[in-house]
Amino acid sequence: MNRRMVTLVAALVPVVALLGLGTVVQVPFVALGPGPTFNTLGEVEGEQVVDISGTELDPTSGNLNMTTVSVRDGLTVFDAFGFWLSGRYGIVPREEVYPSDRSRDEVQEENAADFAQSEESAELAALHFLGEPVALEVADVAQDGPSSAALRVGDRLVSINGTAVRTVGDVQRAVADLAPGTVAEIVVVRDGAEQTVPVTLGARPGHDDVGYLGITPVEKPDVPFTVDFNLAEVGGPSAGLMFALAVVDKLSPGELNGGTFVAGTGTIDSDGKVGPIGGIPYKLVAAREAGAATFLVPSNNCDEAKQQVPDGLRLVRVDDLTGAVEALDSLNRGEDAPAC
Repeated sequence: MNRRMVTLVAALVPVVALLGLGTVVQVPFVALGPGPTFNTLGEVEGEQVVDISGTELDPTSGNLNMTTVSVRDGLTVFDAFGFWLSGRYGIVPREEVYPSDRSRDEVQEENAADFAQSEESAELAALHFLGEPVALEVADVAQDGPSSAALRVGDRLVSINGTAVRTVGDVQRAVADLAPGTVAEIVVVRDGAEQTVPVTLGARPGHDDVGYLGITPVEKPDVPFTVDFNLAEVGGPSAGLMFALAVVDKLSPGELNGGTFVAGTGTIDSDGKVGPIGGIPYKLVAAREAGAATFLVPSNNCDEAKQQVPDGLRLVRVDDLTGAVEALDSLNRGEDAPAC
């Protein structure tokens, strides 16, 4: 072998080695990008995404799409570089998605639990918005708490010191407004009869100036129909807003979306408050590529969303379920809606 060939081989060996390593060595990063979207008014695999039975439904059309973020794990050096070059994906440390103190299965279980909670909160928020009955009950009483001898599991909460309570948030706010040592008059329905139960409030652990009742309240739908959600293998709490809108749309006259393609995202609690989510830039891309013209954005995500708006996508700022419905009604009348 002549000297020129030796030199060529010597130069190619590290290049070939590098190429080989780049295709097999994994890096501690994941790629985040646009995920699938689902029409909450439509079907998936032959089942209604939001299935309401036992009552008459109002006809719906168009789209109210929830959006997701795809996560690509197990990246090699070349995978990560390729996703980054595509411009559709962001590369973030794997620790941000799969913390080292939890296994991948544990993270997925947490995401599934968050998703189930979002379904429950969405149903309750929609029922409250529609004025449908929701039972607010005592689910647990702390054995060493202020209410241990006064309230019982199953008591239906009506008011606290004259303030009507309909949601878990109402209870938390009503009690927090009272100082420890206050005798709170708790009106409950017990065994079918309404009665007033006095409870001397304690101090919330870690907050000596905040009242503490020592109960766990829970909300339960009290309606003659059922609401079921049929989406598998989707995790996280960010579908709450769109689920709630689908329930409202199916149970109330008219079409919230005006028959058009609306997408969005956001957590929701039973009070109807909409919270921020992660991955908003990727959800905007996914929504626009699916055909959305309007996207509902939690207020706290607006600054980030405005920086990367796909052409042709209108951003509508949302604080709560009522505001989302009112914004869509405004758009249907050809009027402006709160914008990011």
